[in-house]
Amino acid sequence: MENSPEAVTASRAMSRLVGQDRTSDESEVGGKPRMENWSIRPVAMLVAGTLFMEILDGTIIATAAPSMARSFHVASPQVGVCITAYLVTVATLIPISGWLAERWGARRIYLISIATFVLASVLCAASTSLTEITVMRVLQGIGGAMMVPVGRLVVLSSTSKQNVIRAVAYLTWPALLAPVLAPAVGGLLTTYATWPWIFLINVPLGVVAALFAIRIMPRVVADLPGALDWRGFTTSATSLACLVTGAALLGQSRVPWIPTLILIAVGILVGAFSVRHMLRFDHPLVGLDVLRIQTFRASQAGGSLFRLGINTAPFVLPLLFQDRFGWSPARAGGMVLVLFVGNLAIKPLTTPLLRAVRFRTLLLVAIAAASLCVAGCALLSSTTPTIVIALLLGAGGVFRSIGHTCYNTIAFADIEQPMMSQANTFLNTTQQLTTALGVAAAVVSLKLGAELFGTGAMYSFTFLVLAFIVLLSVVDAVKLPRTAGDGIRLAASISD
Repeated sequence: MENSPEAVTASRAMSRLVGQDRTSDESEVGGKPRMENWSIRPVAMLVAGTLFMEILDGTIIATAAPSMARSFHVASPQVGVCITAYLVTVATLIPISGWLAERWGARRIYLISIATFVLASVLCAASTSLTEITVMRVLQGIGGAMMVPVGRLVVLSSTSKQNVIRAVAYLTWPALLAPVLAPAVGGLLTTYATWPWIFLINVPLGVVAALFAIRIMPRVVADLPGALDWRGFTTSATSLACLVTGAALLGQSRVPWIPTLILIAVGILVGAFSVRHMLRFDHPLVGLDVLRIQTFRASQAGGSLFRLGINTAPFVLPLLFQDRFGWSPARAGGMVLVLFVGNLAIKPLTTPLLRAVRFRTLLLVAIAAASLCVAGCALLSSTTPTIVIALLLGAGGVFRSIGHTCYNTIAFADIEQPMMSQANTFLNTTQQLTTALGVAAAVVSLKLGAELFGTGAMYSFTFLVLAFIVLLSVVDAVKLPRTAGDGIRLAASISD
């Protein structure tokens, strides 16, 4: 391969893009030196660690809700406002993160966001009422909204094309691990400590992250952005806030249908206006030009469907195990962890797979297999041997990991550095919205299944719905050209 015309062409393209020979240890971003090659690994791992902390914090509170409700003298469902406040804040502020990073410097914003997140975690733990902790969760959401997108932007802006596959591999594992670990960690901390520890655990993690960030985070310099697109910001924030809140209401045991439908309708209408504005404005808050790039567009459309279906399964499985199988919370949580075992088993092979197999082929296999694994959960019963359940979940974890890594990598396959901030902001926004919609999709499916087929079949119905959602992502994958993403695959092979 090294002497093939394709390899030579890719090598020359990389040389022109980076402006250096591949044996050099530095390249330029905004006229300043940046880290390259293997030196990006510690930065990518640092950002992955803060991403893990942010995702874990967004989901762990659900397990501690009953304990928190007793402390605040409210009903357990009322604690859901803390989860909604956090998700809404993160979703609405992510679009502005790219502008702030360009205006004030990504390294500075990243450090401020970590400090804000840790301080808010301490204040959450010290809260004595539902109102107090909801306000503190908004503050925590402000830190989370800046921390993850800006950190990812630093990594991607400091990584040349030949190292994108390796960098994205580090940034993918938190999204796979955190939703699976959250119920187990939350249960352990709530059972053997007290609920404030689900927030206090962020303090040592955040302090270590800040110290490492001060030491190793590169100073990525970009051209100063224009004035903030206030109309784009207010419309996108309003749309996302309405959609996320509507999704949260759909996830309640008793849905207030009129307010929910109004919120969703307003979110869609304002969102359409926001898109229209950003397409016409010269310097929009989030440039939509990136959607003209087919690989990025497929990663957002098909990738969102894949994530929605595959990431919601770990939410439904513990309910199935406890409600239908009569398992204890510990046993149910332990079985869900088998998903992570599958993730962990395949992780050392995902990067070699991406180099050896074309993205389109790998995506089609991952989508088909992951869909079958989710559908297989519909056939589980209390008499199914434990080993069979474990093998099914382990296989699901394998293809879950491959699909996630594939989509996250191909998203940036054809993105050049000037458009990196726009692409990163768009990606983080859609992922956050998908997270909120996932739980809503599960709850609505459970309710619909109970209405149509009775409570005995509602879990089977829900898994079939989720499997169908995963399978829908195949539409965009099929449309990809066979050579999609070959540029970074060949570049990665040359760098090795």
